Amino acid sequence: MAAPLLETKLIVPLRRRSVVARPRLGERLDRAVETTLTLISAPAGFGKTTVLTEWLAGRADRARPAAWLSLDPRDNDPVLFWTYVISALGRAAPGIGATAITLLQAPAPPIESVLSMLLNDATSTDGDMVLILDDYHVIHSRAVQEGMDFFVQNLPPQLHLMIACRADPALPLARLRGRGDLVELRAADLRFTEGETAEYLNGVMGLALDADCVEALDGRTEGWIAALQLAALTLQGRNDAAAFIAEFTGDDRFVVDYLAEEVLGGLPADVRGFLLDTSILERLGGPLCDAVTGRTGGQATLEGLERGNVFVTPLDGRRSWYRYHQLFADVLLARLTGEQPDRVPELHRRASAWLEQHGWPRAAIHHALAAKDFARAAELVERAVPAMRRSRSEGALVSWFRLLPEDLFRTRPVLSVDFAGALLAVGETAGVEGRLRDAERWLKPGAGGRSETLAPVPEMVVVDEEEFHRLPAAIGLYRAALALTRGDPAGAAWQASRALDASPLDDHLGRAAASGLLGLAAWTSGDLASGIRGYEICVEGLKRAGHIADTFGCTVALADLRLAQGRPSEGMRTCRQALADASGPEGEVLRGTADLHVAMSSFLLERNDLPAAMAELQRSRELGDHRGLPQNPYRWRVAMAGIRVAEGDLGGALELLDEAGRVYVSDFFPPVRPIPALRARVLAAQGLLNEAFGWAREHGITAGDEPSYLREFEHITLARLLLARHATEGSAAALAESDRLLARLLQAAEDGRRAGSILEILVLQALAQRANGDLPAALDCLQRALALAEPEGYVRLFANEGAPMASLLATAAKQGTSPAYARRLRAAAGAEETPVQTGLIEPLSDRELDVLRLLATELDGPDIARELMVSLNTVRTHTSHIYAKLGVNSRRSALRRANELGLLPRNG
Repeated sequence: MAAPLLETKLIVPLRRRSVVARPRLGERLDRAVETTLTLISAPAGFGKTTVLTEWLAGRADRARPAAWLSLDPRDNDPVLFWTYVISALGRAAPGIGATAITLLQAPAPPIESVLSMLLNDATSTDGDMVLILDDYHVIHSRAVQEGMDFFVQNLPPQLHLMIACRADPALPLARLRGRGDLVELRAADLRFTEGETAEYLNGVMGLALDADCVEALDGRTEGWIAALQLAALTLQGRNDAAAFIAEFTGDDRFVVDYLAEEVLGGLPADVRGFLLDTSILERLGGPLCDAVTGRTGGQATLEGLERGNVFVTPLDGRRSWYRYHQLFADVLLARLTGEQPDRVPELHRRASAWLEQHGWPRAAIHHALAAKDFARAAELVERAVPAMRRSRSEGALVSWFRLLPEDLFRTRPVLSVDFAGALLAVGETAGVEGRLRDAERWLKPGAGGRSETLAPVPEMVVVDEEEFHRLPAAIGLYRAALALTRGDPAGAAWQASRALDASPLDDHLGRAAASGLLGLAAWTSGDLASGIRGYEICVEGLKRAGHIADTFGCTVALADLRLAQGRPSEGMRTCRQALADASGPEGEVLRGTADLHVAMSSFLLERNDLPAAMAELQRSRELGDHRGLPQNPYRWRVAMAGIRVAEGDLGGALELLDEAGRVYVSDFFPPVRPIPALRARVLAAQGLLNEAFGWAREHGITAGDEPSYLREFEHITLARLLLARHATEGSAAALAESDRLLARLLQAAEDGRRAGSILEILVLQALAQRANGDLPAALDCLQRALALAEPEGYVRLFANEGAPMASLLATAAKQGTSPAYARRLRAAAGAEETPVQTGLIEPLSDRELDVLRLLATELDGPDIARELMVSLNTVRTHTSHIYAKLGVNSRRSALRRANELGLLPRNG
C-alpha cells in the first residue's frame, strides 16, 4: 500500500498579513499565464514563494484554477513526484488524472504513458489551469527530470506551468525562450526597489527610518529581501539605527547563519572551496580565478554558479566577468579569514601578480597592499604614478602611500617625491618638506648650487629610472608650490626657475609645470603680463606632453588674467579654443571641460547676454562633477550668483554665495575675488550695510591700508560700502574716505596695468564725484571708463550700478560721449523698465515677475525651482513677496490679481 500523501504540500501557503504590494510583479504573472512556462529563478531569500502566493490571492482571473505543490528532497522518487503532481491537479480540477494515477501505482510504471494520460485529461478539460511547483531546485533525480522534459514539451494550451527554484532546472529553456513560450522572473526582477524597501522597513516593520538610512540599507542589501528582513529584526528596539546600518555587513550573525544554512551548507566541497578562495576578488573572471585558486575550470564554475543562482551576477554580456553579492562576499571572506587565515595573503599575492601581468595596475596594488606585501606594493605604485597623475587621481595615490610603512620611503627617493607631489595636489602641505628632504639625501650638489642625481646605489631602491633622473626638477617644482602656499611668490619664482633649468629640453611635462608655476608666481605678485606668458608656455608644453585635460585649468587661469587685464574678449577666445581641443579619444569629454563653460558664462554675463550665460552654466551642470575640476562647484555658484544680481534677485545671489562658501575648495590660484567680499557687495546692494561692514572688520580691511594686488578687489569692495553709506546716511566722511581710497587704488592698478580694476575704479569714482556734486569730474571719469570698456563690450559693470549710473550715462550721451554705447548701457541699467506696474505700492522685481509667470503654469514649486535653477526655498521666498505685494494669500488669488493689473501675458 502506498504511503499517504502529505496534504500540506498541496495547500497554497498562507498569505502573510503584512506584505509590500508589488503590482509590477503581479502584472508580469498575469501576462505570463498565456505562455507555456513561467520560471521564477533566484537565490534564497528573494521572495519567490511570497510573490506567487500574493499573485494567487490577488489575481483578477479567479476562474483559472491553480494547483500547488511544495517540493522537498523526498520527491526525487519519480513515482512519488508524479503522484503529488497528479494529486495537485486533481484538487484543482476534480477528475483529472484519475486513470493516470491508477497506472502509476503499478510496479515499474511507464512514466511517459502515465504522463500521456495526464496530459490527455488536461486537454479535454473545459477551462484553463495553472500548476505551480515550488522549491523545484530540490529535484535532482534524472528520472524525474526526464519526465518533466516530456511533460513540458507536451503541455496543452489549457495548462500553464510555473516553477519557482533557486537554480535553473534541467529543462529545454533555450528552446522555450526562442519560441516565446518562456517568461522569466529573476533576482533582478524580484529584488526590492528603493521605494519597496522603504515601504517594508517603515510601513510593514514600523521602523521609522529616514531616507538616508533606507537608501543605505537598500544599497547594502542590493534589494535582497531576506537580508532586509534580518536587518529589520535586528533594528527593532534599537536607538542607533544609522550606526547599525553603516556597519551592517555579512559579518552580521543573522546573515551568516542564514547563508551558511541556506546556501553554503548545500554545496559540494570543491565549489565551497572555490567560493572561499575567490572571495578576496571584487571582479571574478575564469582565468583570474584559476590563478588565485591554483586550479583549472574557473570559467565553468562561475557559469555553473550563475545557473545555480548562488549570488553571482554577470558584469558583461559575454559572461567574462562576474561579482558576488556584497553580503554573500562578506560572509565568504569572513569564513575564509576565520578558517584559513594563513592562506589569505597568498591568495592576494596570486591575484596581484595576475592583475599586474594583464594590465590592471590599480587592482594589482590593492591586492599587494591587502597581502601586506609592501615592497611589491611600493614597486607597483611607483610604476603607476605617471599614469595616475595624468588622470588626476592623486587622491588614490595618497591613500596608497599612507598604507605603506614609513621606512620604505627613506630608501625610495622617487616614491618619496611622488608622495610629496600627491599631497600638494590634494591641497595638503603637512609632511611635504620632509618627503622632499628624504629624497634630497640621494642627490649631490651641482654647479650653481643646483642638485644633480647620483647613480642608484645598493641601499637605494629605484623602479622608475626616468623619474629618478627628474628628481632635481621635481623637488624644485614642489618647493615652488610650497612657497606659494606660504604667500611667498618671489621664493616660488626662484624655485620654479631652478626646476626649469634642471629640466631637459625634451621633458615637456616638467618644463610646462615649471612655466606654469612661474606664471602663477607672477600673477600672485600682480604682474599679469608675465603671468599670461608663463601660462601660455605651460599650455603649449602640456599639449606636447599629451596632457590635454591639464591645459583646462591653465585656460581658466588665463581667462581670469585676461579679465583682470580688461580683455574679456581675449579670455572668451582662449576658452573657445580650449573647448575646440577638448574632444578626447572617440569623443570623450575630458575633465575640466565643465570649468571652461563656467568661465565663458562669466564673459557672456558681462556682455549682458543672460540667456547665453545661463546656457553655459546649464551645460556645465549637465556634464556633471566628474567633468569638472575640484573648484568647479564653487565657481559655478559664484557665476550663477552674478546672473541673479543681473536679474535683480539679490536674495538668490546671496544664497548661492553662501553655498559657494560651503563647497569652496582652494587651489594655487591667488584668491583675488574672495567669496566673502562678493557677499559683502550683495549685502550692500540689499541695504544691509551693517552686516556688510562686519565683513570688512572681520577681515581687517580698512581704507588706510596700502594697496596690494591680492587685496585689490577687497579694497574696491570697501570703497563701494563707503559710497553706499554716504548714499543712505549722507555721511560726508564716508564719501571723502572712499574718494581717497579710490585714488590710491587707481594709481596702483595703473602701475600694474590692470585695466579690469581700472575700469571698476573709474566707474566708482564717477559715482563718487556725482555724489560730491562735481558733474564735470564725474563725466571725465565716466568718459575714461567708456573708452576702455566699449571695445571689449562691457555692460554689467555699468548696469549693476542702477539709476545713478543711468543718469550719468544719459548726460554723457547728450554731450556726445559714445552716445550709442551710453544709451545701450543706460537701458541695461534699468532706465527703461518694463512692464509698467501701476496699482502697486511696491513693484515686483524682475525675478518676482519670472516666478509669477511660472505660477501661471501647471508647474509646482520644485519644478519652478528647477526651471529657474534656484533652490525651492528661494522660490518660496519670492512667492511670499509676490503675495504680500499683491495683497493676496493664495496662488489662485495672486494670478487673478496679476491678470487684473496686466502683469501676465494674455492668452491667444
